[in-house]
Amino acid sequence: MGKFVDKVRGAPVALTFRDLILLPGLSEVEPGEIDVRTRVSTSHELNIPLVSSPMDTVTEAEMAIALARQGGLGVLHRNCTIEEEVEMARRVKRAESFIIRDVITIRPDQTVGEAIEIMQHHDISGLPVVDEGGRLVGIVTARDVRFTDPRLRVSDVMTAEVITVGEGITLEEAKRILQKHRIEKLPVVDEKGGLKGLITVKDIMLRGRFPNAVRDEEGRLLCAAAVSPFDLKRAVKLDKWVDVLVIDVAHFHNRNCMEATKKLLKHVGADVVVGNIGTYKAAEDAITQLDGIAGFRVGIGSGSICITMELLKAGSPTLFATAQVADAVSDYGADLPIIADGGIRSPGDVALALALGASCAMMGNVFAGCREAPGELVTIGGRYFKRYRGMASPSARERRHAIDRYHSKGIAEGVEGLVPYRGDVASVVAEFVAGLRAAMGYAGARNITELREKARIAMLTEAGAREAAPHSIYLPSQEPFRSP
Repeated sequence: MGKFVDKVRGAPVALTFRDLILLPGLSEVEPGEIDVRTRVSTSHELNIPLVSSPMDTVTEAEMAIALARQGGLGVLHRNCTIEEEVEMARRVKRAESFIIRDVITIRPDQTVGEAIEIMQHHDISGLPVVDEGGRLVGIVTARDVRFTDPRLRVSDVMTAEVITVGEGITLEEAKRILQKHRIEKLPVVDEKGGLKGLITVKDIMLRGRFPNAVRDEEGRLLCAAAVSPFDLKRAVKLDKWVDVLVIDVAHFHNRNCMEATKKLLKHVGADVVVGNIGTYKAAEDAITQLDGIAGFRVGIGSGSICITMELLKAGSPTLFATAQVADAVSDYGADLPIIADGGIRSPGDVALALALGASCAMMGNVFAGCREAPGELVTIGGRYFKRYRGMASPSARERRHAIDRYHSKGIAEGVEGLVPYRGDVASVVAEFVAGLRAAMGYAGARNITELREKARIAMLTEAGAREAAPHSIYLPSQEPFRSP
C-alpha cells in the first residue's frame, strides 16, 4: 500500500469523554473519605481540581474570588486592556487576607467628598490617612463622613488617635486587639510610623466562612491570569499580582509562541502554565526546550463553543490530548501538572480526565452558567440563561484589546449562544465535587494519585453510549430554572 493509505490505517483513535467509561473496581473507601486535593502548577495546590476558563463571559474578578473561596482557581480573561486585567487581579487579591498590603489611602488635605468617592469606588468603609511620606496620621471611616459637608478636609473629621500594630502580629493577637478596642480596622505600621498594611474584621470573618479557600503565603486568595506569549508588558504587570500566568493561545506548539514564551519566562516570577497543546510531541518539545514552565493546558477544539475541529478539521479532543501529554510528562520525569481543558460537562468527565493523567479540569460552559460569571442573564419562556461565547467568536474578536490568538487568522473559530443558569458557584462546585468523589469511589480510589493508578477504562460503542443515557422512558419537560 502507498504512504497515504498507511497514514490513514495508522491513524490513532482520538477518543474523548463520550467514548469512554470508568469500570467499577474493588472499593474500600466511602465518598466522604476521598481526598480531591491536587496541584494546578508546580508551586500551587488546590483543594478541588476545578479551574474556570479565561473567557470574557466566564472569568472576571467575581468568578475568580468565588472559585478560590471554594478551593479552586479562576483564570482571568485577557479580552480587555492591561489596566483592566491588572485591576481584576488586584480585586481578587484584596478580596480577603490577614494583612492587606495594597492599602488604599487618602491624604489629610483631601476633601470629605473625595474620601466618599474613593470608598464608593472601591466598595470599602474606611481609609487610613497618610502624609506625603507615607506615615500614618489618622483614619477616616464611612461613619465619619456620613452627612458631613463634602467640602471639609479629611483632617477635620478623621480620628487622629489610632490603635496600630507591628508587622509581627499574629491572627489571634489581632482578634484580641480588635475585640478589646471595639474597632474594625487595625493599621500595621513600621518603627517610624509608616503604613505597611491593614487588618480588618471583615477579612478575618471571611477566613472563617471559607475554610476550604486556597491562599498565597500572605493569606490572599490564589489568582491566575491569561496572557499572550507575545504580550510581555501585560505579563510583567500582572506578575506583581497573580500566582499563575496561563499562556493563552489556541495552538501553542508553534515556533514563534515557544520562542516568545522562552523570553517571557525570564521576566516573571509567577508560575507559567503553557498551552493549549494536544500531542505527545508538543509536550516533549516544551519540556525539552522551555526551562521553567510550571504546567500544561491541554485540549484543542473540544469546547462547546469551539468549531475548530468541525470547520478546520484540526484539533485534539481533550481526553486524547490529556493522555498524550501525560505520557510525555511521565516519560521525561517532568512532574508537571496538566489542566484538561474543553468538553467537560459532568463530574464523570472530570474523573475520566484525572484518571488519564490530568491534575485539574478547566470548564467554561459549566461556570458560564453561574451567577458570578459576567455573562448577561436572559429569560426565555420562563427559563433563565446566561450568554456565553467563544473567544474566537465574531463578537469576541470585535472586542479584542489584547495581542491575541485568533484575530490574525481572518476566520472565526468559535460561536456564541446561551447556557442554562445554574445558580451560584458554591452550589455548582458542591455538585461536581460530590459527583467526582462518587466516581472515584466506583474506581476504589482514595485520592487522585490512586485514581490514576487504579482506574480501568472501557470504550463504549455508539449503541452503548445511547444505552448509558436515559432511554425507553418518556421524560416530561424540565421545570423552569429557579430565579437568581
